[in-house]
Amino acid sequence: MNVDEPPHSPVPGRTRTLLRSLTPDLSPWRASRDFRYLWTSGCVTSFGGFLTLVAVPMQIKELTGSSFAVGLIGAVELIPLIVFGLWGGALADALDRRKLVLWAEAALGLLAGLLLLNALLPHPLLWPIYVVAALVAAADGIQRPALDSLLPRLVPHQHLTAAFALKSLYHNAASVAGPALAGVVVAFAGVQTAYALDALSFVASLLMLVRIKAVPPPTGAERPSLQAVLTGVRYAWSRKDLLGTYAIDTCAMLFAFPVAVFPFLASELGADWALGPMYAASALGALLVGATSGWTSRVHRHGRLLVVAAVAWGASMALAGLTEHIWLVLLGLALAGGADEISGLARSTMWNQSIPDQLRGRMAGVELLSYSVGPQLGQVRAGTMAGLVGVRAAVWAGGAACVVAVLAVAAALPKLLAYDDRTDPHAAAVRATHERADREAAPAT
Repeated sequence: MNVDEPPHSPVPGRTRTLLRSLTPDLSPWRASRDFRYLWTSGCVTSFGGFLTLVAVPMQIKELTGSSFAVGLIGAVELIPLIVFGLWGGALADALDRRKLVLWAEAALGLLAGLLLLNALLPHPLLWPIYVVAALVAAADGIQRPALDSLLPRLVPHQHLTAAFALKSLYHNAASVAGPALAGVVVAFAGVQTAYALDALSFVASLLMLVRIKAVPPPTGAERPSLQAVLTGVRYAWSRKDLLGTYAIDTCAMLFAFPVAVFPFLASELGADWALGPMYAASALGALLVGATSGWTSRVHRHGRLLVVAAVAWGASMALAGLTEHIWLVLLGLALAGGADEISGLARSTMWNQSIPDQLRGRMAGVELLSYSVGPQLGQVRAGTMAGLVGVRAAVWAGGAACVVAVLAVAAALPKLLAYDDRTDPHAAAVRATHERADREAAPAT
């Protein structure tokens, strides 16, 4: 050893700290067997879901040759998702969340089987595809609040941010690789094979979900009713910090979600080859952030993190619209995806750190509306504005409007910026409840 070198160099320690901050925090995976089953189940069904997501519009196109008929899928899904999302939140607060997830998963698998049976007919019918799409949206609306509110019951309170980062990993990986895989399957093996593989993915998922422990409703849980739904809505309105998360997410999707005009943007830039990469770029950016998300576990001011990330999302979309170079467009979309991933982690952490368990399902139903209706409206905005002012202007002006809207929401709702999980009374109450439950569940010594 060199005599001039200190015997215990601090560099390796700092290097290890840096590496930990740039790799996913695996604490939830190590701490919770049930989280491992839930994570693996979600991974399987995410990839399976993309098979059907690609196969359905392809089959409708083959049956009708109409772009309107393909677009109608979104319309038939929207109302069931809204209605059953709110009702599913009330059910999640009143019933065993694990059982609710299981029954909805079984229903989704059965619906994939119905699509397969229709596709195997000598002359497949169009109307069953729309009926099944509406039923899938209803089952998804029932399942997602239960699924979202299940996670905080399976993972220690201090590991929630890391758990959502790990969950986003498989979602973003599926968003990047899923459409490409689905396209290959549909092109070479047909929609029947895609539906069959999706149905099998639900079977595999159910085999993992049944291993998760029961998650009974909290003591004194309200019976599912319209009054229970309204109680959840009133609670959301009373929490201005939560209201800010919903408002910012809606603004970001409404003003800066121009997916509907991507084919026109690619053509205008003379880069039709880039349409696929344009769809995948934001998911790739989100995946890279998720893979280097260890630092997010040490963030406490999640409201500020959300605002910064939403501003970055809008600014990145503005960059994608202003530039004439396709590689800068792809860079802007990737940066937007990374910012959206950070925004999602901040929102999810705030929701699950500070919402009481007896209201968690209903709040998940409200959250479902904020992140599902916004993209639908955003596509309408982008398409309409593109027709009025041009495609690139629709993209960059939407990004700029997003930045302005986010800053306006942050100024109007100061409690959002003030949120700190170390001092917030709601987060402290939920943390105390978790700690008490952990003590009660611990074996006597």
